[in-house]
Amino acid sequence: MTKYIIRRLLWVIVLLLVVSFVTYLIFYLFPSADPAALRAGKNPALIPQIRKAYGLDKPFYEQYWIYLKNLVLHFDLGTSYTNNVSVKSEIFQRLPATISLAIGGAIIWLVMGIAIGTISAVRRHSIFDRLAMGGALVAISAPVFWLGLVCLFLFASDVGKLKIFPGSGSYVPLSQDPAKWFTSLIMPWFVLAASFAAIYARLLRANLIEVMSEDYIRTARAKGLSERRVVIRHGLRAAITPIVTAAGIDIGILLGGAILTETAFNIPGIGRLAYDSIQNADLPTVQGTVLIGAVFILLANLLVDVLYAFIDPRVRYT
Repeated sequence: MTKYIIRRLLWVIVLLLVVSFVTYLIFYLFPSADPAALRAGKNPALIPQIRKAYGLDKPFYEQYWIYLKNLVLHFDLGTSYTNNVSVKSEIFQRLPATISLAIGGAIIWLVMGIAIGTISAVRRHSIFDRLAMGGALVAISAPVFWLGLVCLFLFASDVGKLKIFPGSGSYVPLSQDPAKWFTSLIMPWFVLAASFAAIYARLLRANLIEVMSEDYIRTARAKGLSERRVVIRHGLRAAITPIVTAAGIDIGILLGGAILTETAFNIPGIGRLAYDSIQNADLPTVQGTVLIGAVFILLANLLVDVLYAFIDPRVRYT
């Protein structure tokens, strides 16, 4: 297991280098706007000076080497063109909001998806199964930004018609007020979790139905085990492997920024930062958010592969 983890970590480093190069190539070799002009603002006379100061007058490969050296040696992601602050500090300042949103939403969708999928698989063609799977289709079909705006219109405490969820639409950091932090994220958590819970419920239902027809399930029943133990210990454990894979990828992506949810609920996270940076053509910030997102996705995939060995006893790594 240790050798496998070391090999995967080395591959993570290689892939991050590839991501950094491709991102740099896209945003610096084919820029949509002149970075020096963006930095100079209304003073175009400063453009030549800015180009020299930031190395923008050098060939592409020299620019990338300087960027890579600063990234590897100092974890320097550059300086924002719009507000002249460190991209690294801005990302880490917004990271707690994104983590709060992603982890809270993941807990809700995993609990709901696994519970609904399991019950639907065990009670196939029942009223619960039909209602749950029909509701899942509706949840999957509802875009996040649309669902978020509808929920704000109906339930937000300040502008909503019903005013059920206090604090929605105005994020409060956990360090400032834990109670208001929780209430400000209740609606975003459920909006973010809606489509994921529906997808996971349908996926788990299909896998569990297939697993429950296997020979070892019939053997477990023949041994006199209770139906609950057969379903949870034998059936669910084998059927949940694809759920773990999907959860690892989805959580990794969301930790890199849930752009639509953060934008709809005005949450100052990495996704909102990426959205604003794209709007302002702030290339270093866009590049920094892309790299951070890649780190989370790669590490989440590594964690999923390690968890396989504990969930499925048939998996062995050498």
